[in-house]
Parts: sequence; C-alpha cells; structure tokens
Amino acid sequence: MVSDSSLVIDKITYHIFYFHLKNLLILNVINVIEKTLSIMVLKNNFVLGLILISTSCFGQRYTKVNDAAYATMLNTLLAHSVPEISVEELAKEKENYILLDAREKKEYKVSHLKGAKYVGYLGFSPKKVKELSKDKPIVVYCSVGYRSEKITERLKKMGYQEVYNLYGGIFEWVNQGNNVVTGEEADPTKQVHAYDKVWGAWLKQGDKVY
Repeated sequence: MVSDSSLVIDKITYHIFYFHLKNLLILNVINVIEKTLSIMVLKNNFVLGLILISTSCFGQRYTKVNDAAYATMLNTLLAHSVPEISVEELAKEKENYILLDAREKKEYKVSHLKGAKYVGYLGFSPKKVKELSKDKPIVVYCSVGYRSEKITERLKKMGYQEVYNLYGGIFEWVNQGNNVVTGEEADPTKQVHAYDKVWGAWLKQGDKVY
C-alpha cells in the first residue's frame, strides 16, 4: 500500500513540477513575443529607412518646382535619365551656362530665355550644335522638360560633358517670376507659348499664346 506521506510528497512534487512547467511556458511565450516585437521594430526601422533613402534620393525632384501637382506630374512624365537643374539654380548662375531651346520654332518666336539658342526638337540635328564646346556647361529647356530631356540624352551621347535638363521647363521659369524675351532685340515680354490647352494648364503666370 502507498502511505499517506508518499501521496503528499507526490502531490508536492507534482505541484512543483507544474509550477516550473508553467513558468517555463510563460518564459517561452515572453521570448516569442519579444522576438516578434524585435522583428516588428526591425521591420519598421527598415521601412522607415527606405522612406528616408527614397526621400533623400528622389525628394529633390519634388523640390525643383513650386507646385506639388506639377512636381508629381513631372516625376511621372520624365525618365530622369539625365542631370537636372532647377529654375532656382539656373537663375542664380544663368550667365555661366549655354542655353538651348528644344521647342519648335513658333514657340521660340513667341518668347524664350534671354541668350538661348534655338535647336528645336523634331528638327534637331548635330549640325545645330557643332560650334558649341563640349566642355562648357549647357542647359536645355522646352515647355515642361520632356522634349529637352530627350535632346539632352542625345547631346550626352554626342560627347557633351556637362549638360542639364531644366526641370519644369520655361513654364516653371515663368511661374517663378523670371523674365523671357522675344525678337532679335530680345525685348521683354509676358507672352509664353503654352503648347496647347492641356499642357498650358501648368503655365500659371504670363500671357498664354497657342
């Protein structure tokens, strides 16, 4: 027969074992929770890091124009395949750059940046820039930056070392209050060729001409 004292000892042993087992399970659960939380923190930090990297790498595109909607449109429209310069940057050191207008002739005749040379888009050819030094900094512009980006790509392939696309184009140039000129005498004017009604919506300043 099993004595009463043995039964008591077995019960005590059982309760001690149960107590340790429960604590062990609790500790395991806590460890799992801590690991899960650590993974979540690392994951959140990783996502935050990606956001910060994206902001540092691509955020500049959004600061190159003043209007947020225009910035979003340009970020989608352009390939960002060439170096870009903002209107603000160009306005500070405009005299240090050769300016090339990559719009069509009728657009250029309405108005253009002072000192800009017309090279066109559809009719562009290497002959139009053959006299330009390949070592001097060049800025190419059009209405918003799409056509000038393509011409800038071609110039880079032709060996021009320092070529920039004007981000936001002549529209942004005028939107930020900078002057444009017209005619052989480079007379100041408020008129700007807006390309068409759709694209002209991005021209907020000046007098639109179609």
